[in-house]
Amino acid sequence: MGYDYVIVGAGSAGCVLANRLSADPSKNVLLLEAGGEDRNPWIHVPVGYFKTMHNPSTDWCYRTDSDPGLNGRTLDWPRGKVLGGSSAINGLLYVRGQREDYDYWRQLGNEGWSYDEVLPYFRRAEDQERGADPFHGIGGPLAVSDMRARRDVCEALIAAAEELGIPRNDDFNGGRQEGAGYFQLTARNGRRCSAATAYLKPVRSRRNLEVVTGALAERLLFDEAGPRTATGIAYSVSGERRQAAVRGGGEMILSAGAIGSPQLLQLSGIGPGSLLSDLGIAVRHELPGVGENLQDHLQVRSVYEVNVPTLNDEINNLIRRTAIGLRYILTRRGPMAMGASQVCIFCKTRPELSTPDIQFHFQPLSADKPGLKMHPFSGITMSVCQLRPESRGRIAIRSPDPAAYPSIQPNYLATELDRRTVVDGLKMTRRLIGTGALSKFVLREHLPGTEVQSDKDLLDAARNISQTIYHPTSSCRMGRDPLSVVDPRFRVHGLAGLRVVDASAMPSITSGNTNAPTIMMAEKASDLILEDSG
Repeated sequence: MGYDYVIVGAGSAGCVLANRLSADPSKNVLLLEAGGEDRNPWIHVPVGYFKTMHNPSTDWCYRTDSDPGLNGRTLDWPRGKVLGGSSAINGLLYVRGQREDYDYWRQLGNEGWSYDEVLPYFRRAEDQERGADPFHGIGGPLAVSDMRARRDVCEALIAAAEELGIPRNDDFNGGRQEGAGYFQLTARNGRRCSAATAYLKPVRSRRNLEVVTGALAERLLFDEAGPRTATGIAYSVSGERRQAAVRGGGEMILSAGAIGSPQLLQLSGIGPGSLLSDLGIAVRHELPGVGENLQDHLQVRSVYEVNVPTLNDEINNLIRRTAIGLRYILTRRGPMAMGASQVCIFCKTRPELSTPDIQFHFQPLSADKPGLKMHPFSGITMSVCQLRPESRGRIAIRSPDPAAYPSIQPNYLATELDRRTVVDGLKMTRRLIGTGALSKFVLREHLPGTEVQSDKDLLDAARNISQTIYHPTSSCRMGRDPLSVVDPRFRVHGLAGLRVVDASAMPSITSGNTNAPTIMMAEKASDLILEDSG
């Protein structure tokens, strides 16, 4: 039996597509997911990302190559390996980015992608707890809600920003992004609303939708009479080799993410010819941009010891930790209903900039790395990232084996602007800490440490302590230039019956967390696919 649509990857984009494309009962849809069902209870608890990241049952557990920009360090790159993909293990933070991000996409030649043209898809996806307005929607699949846990030190940070002339902003996704305020979360009633919960679960019983988990994609299949049309996919489940075909006029849709989608294209002979030839893979279609243009947000986390209790004190104490669990069970509130961060600040490192170029994530806790044991003191974390890095990296397969992980080369801090911005971000952190509103809570700087003062030392500290903020994008980017991979309708250049719909198709990384933009892109893609089907 042939399918009208075969979707590879049941993550943030794939779940949206499975829902929207199977709404027509005459269309048969197959959704393939390499991970398993989302039955792990920690997936559905907002703070459960501490248990699902770095867990091979829910996380691909990728690692980058040694990065010269980070003094040769390698980084963990968590990516969801479960229904819902990374939306099942992320920090739940709902941020769309700046209007200018999408207007820039349009200026690059991607018709249909200006802010005014994508806003309806953000609104269509959303079920906004605060109600509908010109920027927000209600009744959509994706629940967006206010933070259910707040602390005095969080209010102090917002006041600190105001001292520095950064306005309070209660909606980063409304008329302007700049300002300080609380994140909203992709959660409903204190429970995570992943893409699987929002889009897939409600339609899982549709007769025309088939979902196969544990399905490792191996290579795309093509019409042997002519190599330009994708006709299906070879995949395996528990070592059993299988194939799925698309009907005439049907489509293969890759939604395997910024790592998985370029990997599968390259395994199928689509990508940089020299890379493929060196690995003994026949070049079916030379497309040099596959795997190139990789972008990510690099965060630098400053840690401070404070004189008020934080989550460190509660988590490190058995009785208090038990009380947190009981409170969540009984009320769906408290620390277990938190996202990865509570307070967000979007601001500028230089007054001449027209829009914010850095973002702060604030947590009333501290650890050496997310998911590890809390510090033994009362700690807070101020994480800052550059919103629009110039550095570009690469995804490249190492082997024709589909189970072999590809090379991930982020190439962080490769440009002077990126290096300058990371230093300015650390200086801004200290300015915030030094305000009257916040300094009264702070006892000492634990990381990077007060001995780090010069720009050179700040940059070196950033190289040594920075981490990904889990936002890889743009490795199969949309555009019309020679290094783009898909056109503005997500169709792979030079091939028929094949699209890439996920964060890898972003022309450039958005100014903030990337989950909401990925869902928006899939919403829009579903309309484009249905339009093209006639």
